[in-house]
Amino acid sequence: MSGINKVILVGHLGKDPEVRHLDGGVTVASFPLATSETYNKDGKRIEQTEWHNIVLWRGLAEVASKYLQKGKLVYIEGKLRTRSFEDREKIKKYVTEVVAENFTILGRKSDFEQTPVSSEGTTPKSESEYTDLTDPSGDLPF
Repeated sequence: MSGINKVILVGHLGKDPEVRHLDGGVTVASFPLATSETYNKDGKRIEQTEWHNIVLWRGLAEVASKYLQKGKLVYIEGKLRTRSFEDREKIKKYVTEVVAENFTILGRKSDFEQTPVSSEGTTPKSESEYTDLTDPSGDLPF
């Protein structure tokens, strides 16, 4: 039996996607994503934020570059990848990234400054396809 490598994140972009065009016309976009959780410790409310490196390839990278900006709330599905490289001092470094396979922009109707686009690059029939993903209390539907 083979293993499963599946990551699901809901968080806010830490900065606008950084887009690069590689040889052969391949597009890659990357950005940090913040996920936060709150818990109580000794009667104090503590918020813990984790930062994730997100990478998107080809058409998904093109869509992200057009419609994602710093602060946007997104749902991302993908898989973990760890890669290594040598820095300028020839020291081997490792980085773990989430390679996104699809994403969905979350939020209320007022959060959209542009027409929303699905991860497949098509314009939805109505904004309600995205705006209904959260209810007025801010709770996620899953």
